Amino acid sequence: MTGAYLFKIAMLDILRLRRSIRKYRDKKIEREIVDQLKEAALRSPTSRNINSWRFLFVDDNVILEKLSSAKESGSSFLSNAPLGVVVCGEENESDVWIEDCSIASIILQLTGQSLGLGSCWIQIRGRLHVMGKSSEEYVKEVLSLPESLRVESIVAFGYPDEVKNPIPIDQLEYDKILQL
Repeated sequence: MTGAYLFKIAMLDILRLRRSIRKYRDKKIEREIVDQLKEAALRSPTSRNINSWRFLFVDDNVILEKLSSAKESGSSFLSNAPLGVVVCGEENESDVWIEDCSIASIILQLTGQSLGLGSCWIQIRGRLHVMGKSSEEYVKEVLSLPESLRVESIVAFGYPDEVKNPIPIDQLEYDKILQL
């Protein structure tokens, strides 16, 4: 019981500390940490254990720079991140690939937080690049992804170069918890 209790406290602390970080130190993420992120992604729960998600771990600065313009706004910080994880779903494998990819994206972020990394989710599906082209079409072109692979998000990772305090408990929106 003690081990489970300690885990619950640690997870709540991770949730308290996790904030969207968009500024990163100029420091490469160690291979061991990237390997742990990969393991976490592959352990993400999926509907019916279909595992329709796919992950591209991008640490090439030229590609990250291109991906940083995937959206009209809200993705430029990716150009300064040492790592971006493109979270995709094979839509022909599961009707809930969006949900599965969303779960994997947050699992990646929470794991990154536990490893001392900052992160920020970049929504791709349903967003625009420029002049009528979708962000998803742009990312698929940059990465030469197959048509059936859908892009849900990109999660930027790096060692934080900014400090954001946890949201105080008295500022949580408890009115969003509905009562029967």
